[in-house]
Amino acid sequence: MKNQMRYVMQFVALLFAILLLPFGASAKSLIPMGHSIGVELQLQNVYLTNDVLLKNGTWLKAGDTIQAINSQQINTLEEVKSLFVSSSGKLMDVKLKRQQKTQHIKIMKEELEPMLSFFRDQTDGIGTLTFIDPDTKEYGALGHQIIDSVVSAPPKFSSGSIFYASIEQIKKSVPGEPGYKISSIEHNAGQLGSIAENNVYGIFGKWSNTLEQGLPKPMEIMQPSEIKVGKAQLLTTIEGKKVEAFDVKITKVDDKTLQFEVTDAQLKQKTGGILQGMSGSPIIQNGRFVGAVTHMYIESPEKGAAIPLTEMLKKQPS
Repeated sequence: MKNQMRYVMQFVALLFAILLLPFGASAKSLIPMGHSIGVELQLQNVYLTNDVLLKNGTWLKAGDTIQAINSQQINTLEEVKSLFVSSSGKLMDVKLKRQQKTQHIKIMKEELEPMLSFFRDQTDGIGTLTFIDPDTKEYGALGHQIIDSVVSAPPKFSSGSIFYASIEQIKKSVPGEPGYKISSIEHNAGQLGSIAENNVYGIFGKWSNTLEQGLPKPMEIMQPSEIKVGKAQLLTTIEGKKVEAFDVKITKVDDKTLQFEVTDAQLKQKTGGILQGMSGSPIIQNGRFVGAVTHMYIESPEKGAAIPLTEMLKKQPS
């Protein structure tokens, strides 16, 4: 009976270990990046970026979505321009959507022409690449969702791409006024990856470029329970395309967020602390991958917030 019981217990222990193995294997090492990237999204619609007052007293509002012109469906800015050129009539019927309501507005062709510069079908910005999975060639970046400033919502997009960006100048952060990176997107270097998802913890997609020599080695992911208050490093780019490590101090940790303070004198002198465009910058502690920068404190720009990498990966597309 004792032998039978020992056999059963050994079997259960072995089964438990086998069941745990896939979970442990999923927490694999990732390559911490820190490169500045240009992010471009091709939107599903064309919309207005500014309020416009027509001659008849009708207002077009920023965020109005152009659905059709002269009964022809509109999805891209190129379709708007093509239809404008081909139309022979002087009056154009524009079907637009505003706050879930559809309406038709008659606009003179000559009045519509100068408005074309206020039409947009794509959005872009600058952020920081967080990680690349060396096995699946998937990446994550930004650490937070892209919100379109015109519609004040996550943009609906049909496709998206990321590119390397080169930092040309820094506007320093000061209390009450966040600084930012002045960058140029390097389209000539080719697309680095596609964008599959834009969610609460960043953008995710497939890395389509080759994994270049000189990238950091993959690092083990640190669990939130292992993150300690104390010294850490921030990987980011503040000049050209060079990724540098700067000293920070983690000041508070919980399961879903952590807080930190920039202690590196060089970074504070050059940037004033955290900048717009640093979102997604990796945080490293004791040679392990901790998380990604998400926010700065406007009144104290040397202080910031981040999410543990384990939390960011929960929103990664499966």
